[in-house]
Amino acid sequence: MRIHLTALLCLCATLTLSLDASAQIGKRFPSERKVVKDPVTGTMLTFLTSKPHGDSKIYPTHPQWSSDGKWVVFRSRMAGDEAMAVNEQTGDIVQVTEGGYTGMLNLARKSMKLYFMRRADAGLQVVEADLGRVLSDSAKGKMLSAASYQRVAATLPASLQAGGDLALDADEEWVYFKVGQEEAARHMAPGAKVEPAFGPRKMGAGPNGIARLNVRTGEVRHVVSVPFQIGHIQANLWNPGELVFCWETGGKSPQRTWTVLADGSGLRPLYPEASYEWVTHEAVISKDEVAMAIMGHRAIPGAASSVAGPATGVGGANPGQDDGWGLTGTREKPTGLAIVNLRTRQMRIAGQTESGSGLWHVHGSSDGRFAVGDDFSRSVYLIDRSNSEMMMLTTGHKTTAADHPHPTFSADGTRIQIQSAMLSEDGRSLNIVVVPVPEAWLKRPSRP
Repeated sequence: MRIHLTALLCLCATLTLSLDASAQIGKRFPSERKVVKDPVTGTMLTFLTSKPHGDSKIYPTHPQWSSDGKWVVFRSRMAGDEAMAVNEQTGDIVQVTEGGYTGMLNLARKSMKLYFMRRADAGLQVVEADLGRVLSDSAKGKMLSAASYQRVAATLPASLQAGGDLALDADEEWVYFKVGQEEAARHMAPGAKVEPAFGPRKMGAGPNGIARLNVRTGEVRHVVSVPFQIGHIQANLWNPGELVFCWETGGKSPQRTWTVLADGSGLRPLYPEASYEWVTHEAVISKDEVAMAIMGHRAIPGAASSVAGPATGVGGANPGQDDGWGLTGTREKPTGLAIVNLRTRQMRIAGQTESGSGLWHVHGSSDGRFAVGDDFSRSVYLIDRSNSEMMMLTTGHKTTAADHPHPTFSADGTRIQIQSAMLSEDGRSLNIVVVPVPEAWLKRPSRP
């Protein structure tokens, strides 16, 4: 009996070690890299993942590539709920977190660091991961414990009701995050009007707030409170201490886009929108510019329409076709991929599809040359901002996909990352894809 018990204990220990190893930071996975020709446009698409792991890209409000430009970081169930990195050239895949994460992944632009939130017994932690060391040691096959690469910058007090988006400042000293209604209310002026829920999804009620954490010292400061629900907090990655965020309703907002400085001053609407405008999916694309979509996806009452809606059979796959949003999001007024200048406050529409939903998730190159957007068909369009020429880069990414393409430019403006179900057998599972800007377009003269 003693021998059997000893053998059983050894087996349990072996299984425990195996389980620990399977979830270890730095674990390497075989390359899945494939180059696939788009059957409609002919664009050569680089699938950095091609199996049904349930991959998804970081949201377009945040960087996708490591600071050295070699690795794309993404979310996946390949190693449980851990962040992964894939080398764009070799296809090598490496697990870069251990212990899970929640919310947004933040890649630093100046250093090979990754910042994220993680739930722990003590509360919500803000963690700094040394991405450079993880990738280097993984390549050498000499990994240390997870604590050697991951540093808890702070554990946030439960009273803050912290959560949601995390945004790393351009100075890489501060991160910004949302605080809950009770904490936000403490910082609001007495008698301030709090907004109720808006629209058919019953979202948007306030108050909410933004706070910031110094990742070196652990100091927490309140930034601002507003009377509505906050979504998509993002930092201007070229200008320290400048934020953009939105009033989140799950659809049309009374005033979608907002900006504020880190000390709480300068709070104002980024683009003051009219009641008939459906503004969504804002993304800071350069030091002075924010791209956003002014949607043209809804039919004009009483008029013939080519807009994608319930009549074309895609109403259930896309938002905004349900009732209760008012007479908004139609093409009776100008719509399209809009770019707002943070300094001059001027807005210019860079382009719009001739029919269908119009451009939906949008981004732009930081040099000001190009813009990009997807639409309800999951097609991706490139725009030359100097002359408004527009071309379809890729299509056929399946309206049944688990999420939308969410195109995002690389730092050098030469390629675009999307997520795609093109190779998915079930029509839902996503993979990580890099789409090149055509060489002929890159050779065009830069904007003055």
